[in-house]
Amino acid sequence: MTIKDVEDRTGLYNQTVFKLDSISFLHIWGSMLTWTTITVLCLIIGTLSFSKLPTEIPVQWSKGASTSLVNKNWIFICPVICILIRYLLKPLIYVKLQMNNYYGEIITEYLTNYTCFIVLSVEIFSILFTFGVVKSVVVLLFVNTAVFIGLLAVGLVKMDLREK
Repeated sequence: MTIKDVEDRTGLYNQTVFKLDSISFLHIWGSMLTWTTITVLCLIIGTLSFSKLPTEIPVQWSKGASTSLVNKNWIFICPVICILIRYLLKPLIYVKLQMNNYYGEIITEYLTNYTCFIVLSVEIFSILFTFGVVKSVVVLLFVNTAVFIGLLAVGLVKMDLREK
């Protein structure tokens, strides 16, 4: 029995519910909306967790132990870092990539948002570490990096193939 046979018998047809190829993902991930969402999430997570945090929170870790503590107000530095990345670091990345790459603008947007995503991940990790839920940031950062570099590479290859 084929898919068409099942569709004809049941009256249910295979419809695309969610279509997102790697090129679309690259453009969505490199959008201002994505950056705004990440930055707002940093602010919301900081606000929601602030009252539950101890007076000092970890910002550096080694072998499952905190090596550096700061006042819990520093949880709000994460959205500020995202703003600084967008408006100070992004132009530097763009200038550097524009000299050597045809896709400089989309890569710059993607890397800017990816860097802000790392900031969000570290903020979440700090909160979870404070409450003893997680112990190692290395795995989190490695997975983030592997996924987003992989998606960037696939998206760029597909964009290049579309143009040929």
